[in-house]
Amino acid sequence: MSKQIDKEIITVKALLSLPNLSIPAYQRPYKWSQTNLADLLSDLKVYREKSAYRLGSVVFHKHIDSDKEALDIVDGQQRTLTLLLLVKALFEERLNSLKRQDVKETLITLTEPINSFLARQTFNSDISHRNLHQNFMAAKRAVARSDFTEADIDFLLNRCEVVTFVLDDVSEAFQFFDSQNARGRDLDPHDLLKAFHLREFSQNESQLKADSVRHWESLESEQLARLFANYLFRIRNWAQGKSAQYFNKSKVGLFKGVNLDQVGLYPYVEPLRIAHHFVDNYNGQYQRHIDHQNMRFPFHLDQMIINGRRFFEMTSHYQHKINEIVSDERSGKSKAKNSEDKSQTIRILDHELEPLASNILHTLNTYRSRTRTGDGYIRTLFDCAVIFYLDKFGAHQLSQAIEKLFIWAYSCRLQMQVVGVERMDKHALTQNVFERIKQAVQPSDVLNWPLGTLKASDCKGTKLSEITKLFKDMKYYE
Repeated sequence: MSKQIDKEIITVKALLSLPNLSIPAYQRPYKWSQTNLADLLSDLKVYREKSAYRLGSVVFHKHIDSDKEALDIVDGQQRTLTLLLLVKALFEERLNSLKRQDVKETLITLTEPINSFLARQTFNSDISHRNLHQNFMAAKRAVARSDFTEADIDFLLNRCEVVTFVLDDVSEAFQFFDSQNARGRDLDPHDLLKAFHLREFSQNESQLKADSVRHWESLESEQLARLFANYLFRIRNWAQGKSAQYFNKSKVGLFKGVNLDQVGLYPYVEPLRIAHHFVDNYNGQYQRHIDHQNMRFPFHLDQMIINGRRFFEMTSHYQHKINEIVSDERSGKSKAKNSEDKSQTIRILDHELEPLASNILHTLNTYRSRTRTGDGYIRTLFDCAVIFYLDKFGAHQLSQAIEKLFIWAYSCRLQMQVVGVERMDKHALTQNVFERIKQAVQPSDVLNWPLGTLKASDCKGTKLSEITKLFKDMKYYE
């Protein structure tokens, strides 16, 4: 069967008739919404007079599972599941009222493979369960309407088509997915990174794919986009002295590194290889017998990326760390006893800050103009610097670092009437604290950095009285 559909154009009826479809555990959740379903139904109306309507492509990885051939959907699962829900809704809502015998027989024929797929397929994500249920109910409402005619059903089953590709090797399947989407529709950069690093898994780690990708898949696309674009991309580029205004598909190479399974790696990779195997051996051999603890890989924001499993672990590591630092402070959800007290005690990663650093963070979370676009850019600049310092030195002299980095970042805001992403980027590069942190051996190499004071005549920013007061209190404003 798989040979018959490789590089072929097949109908929706033929696609859903395949007896061996499956969605691997490492795939992302089913995220198509009722809006996507409505768009599909609208297209059926718009293009119904055409001889055929191409819905897109589906890429399969063919393999043997329990002595039977299985077709894992590598690309196209959102579309395929939506079509399956739509046809199942037609069977339940319209079968008994259909007058065209050919349409009725087709729906009956599709019932067995659809029910068989749903019986053996496991959806581990709450996101998938919610969207599957909501779209199925929406599909039932849509097909029950009188304007969804038998001609519409026939068009969906017999004249709507997909292009199918079947590949024997999962790495080739993901390579195909990657290249197709890099040249075709505008996928998010993190989607392309996912495809690349899934195929970079070593052979002996293939069974770890589902666990390694689980946290990635639990995140909304917007969360991943923000993690890479606002923080990981900018910190890594600024630390190299490079511009970091916008993260897009052309810049995903920044997050492609080395595959530790390759023969003949250069000597600089040896520390990564040693850490990689030591952490695995420690967790696998000694954890239960000695200290019952789990050792994490020692990630650093500016280190060489390790392809495959470690990439997903790195993403999870920094998403947790950045979310705890940035989200709690910006939303004001700190661990302070009294959120109205400007001298409140704010904690970062369970480290209690000194009063001045606490007051700085409280002010940044509450001052009136903080929601303006330019103020948001400067807050991101400040957050990136604090995150990079924490990544390098942990909580050592963190309060002093927050004071220094606040003056460094917000001097840009006070001096500019309007702050755009270009200005933020220029400030990061011309007074590059990221390079200073990268080269630093100890915190004092950063904390002893001399910063100039501002004069009132230098400051063109408006509605920044709270920020100005901090500068005055800290003797950086004349």
